[in-house]
Amino acid sequence: MNNIKNYNSIIVNLIIISIIPFLIWGPFFPDLIVSASALFFLFYVFKKDNFNYFFNKPLIIFFIFCIYCTLVSIFVAQDITLSLESSLFYFRIGIFSCFIWYLIEKDRNILTYFYYILVLCFLVLVVDGYFQYFTGANILGFKIIGIRVSSFFGEEKILGSYLSRLFPLLFALFLLKQKQKFEIYFIGLLFIFIDVLIYMSGERSAFFFLNLSTVFIIILIKEYQRFRLITFIIAVICIIIISFNSSKMTERMFKVPAKNMGLIETLHEKKFFSEAHDNLIRTAYNMFKDKPIFGHGPKMFRVLCNDKKYEAVERRSCRTHPHNFYMQLLAETGIIGFLFLFSAFCYVLYTGFRQLKSILFKQTRPLSDYQICLLAGILITVWPFSPNGNFFNNWLMIIYSLPVGFYLQSIYSKNNK
Repeated sequence: MNNIKNYNSIIVNLIIISIIPFLIWGPFFPDLIVSASALFFLFYVFKKDNFNYFFNKPLIIFFIFCIYCTLVSIFVAQDITLSLESSLFYFRIGIFSCFIWYLIEKDRNILTYFYYILVLCFLVLVVDGYFQYFTGANILGFKIIGIRVSSFFGEEKILGSYLSRLFPLLFALFLLKQKQKFEIYFIGLLFIFIDVLIYMSGERSAFFFLNLSTVFIIILIKEYQRFRLITFIIAVICIIIISFNSSKMTERMFKVPAKNMGLIETLHEKKFFSEAHDNLIRTAYNMFKDKPIFGHGPKMFRVLCNDKKYEAVERRSCRTHPHNFYMQLLAETGIIGFLFLFSAFCYVLYTGFRQLKSILFKQTRPLSDYQICLLAGILITVWPFSPNGNFFNNWLMIIYSLPVGFYLQSIYSKNNK
């Protein structure tokens, strides 16, 4: 009987970790796994009458947010059906994070499984990405897009997003593992190649998130602080060399953002991130001003952004979302929806400053290095001052739910007390 239970546990763990490679192929299979996992875990919770995983502040706040978004879709949104596509089953993301927590408690081997699948996927993308950079096409024949490396993501151009958003989780799991010296050297080289590849992807937001999470981690961890600092410095040197040999990449990654932020041109020409982003954000702001409390409903930006009443620039202010989580929530869920995400940002800042204060004045660390890396993964999720994707996008939310599940387990699990 125990052998059967162990076998079933391994199967479930393998299915869950398969999300990592499936995210490279697209959102369908990861979303299928998340939805099935949420249903399975809900069935388990009701059958065992064990709701302990849901009785913590972060999850309670998240579920209240989901209920709020659903109500806004029903009572406020212009297109109820379209709006409900985003809000009605959004709660599955939180349940999936709880399921990750549950699986870690039942079998900590899943931490090792996640570590190795992340290393494998990152290694494959590194090899293929550099092959594409030097030959003009990856091993499947996808040609490089302009100057931007995309590897197996092809025209999606989200290689940097995938690497930068999952990197803190990889580092966290690396810290937990028992390591041989050769493995430390191998991971150090992999970190350097990952850092440089994110830059080569040409994704400014991904490159910023990498730097943000790296600085956050280096300042607040202890054991592998010097290790990460050295790998990051070497990567920066490589990036500088690449920049000297690629004026177009330098223009895209540094000069254009500097110009848009008003660091090069006069102040009156300052833009939010870029001209395109500026137009979208101003349109979202116009929508927020019209309905500041409850917004227009999830997924309604794409419907209303062409309205003359809201668009900042004719035919240049409308896409599926405004490319900033906070402005999207202000436009679609109003100040109430915005406050849910902003409270998460405040929590991360407060926790980070508390850690720093303890290090400086008490020489103690409330959070482990593992937890700090997971918190860094959450930080880049809730960071307000950068472009990002659709807040209700399945692919993004699945990536964001992973470090949350690991972090909740590390904070609330009885096994850690």
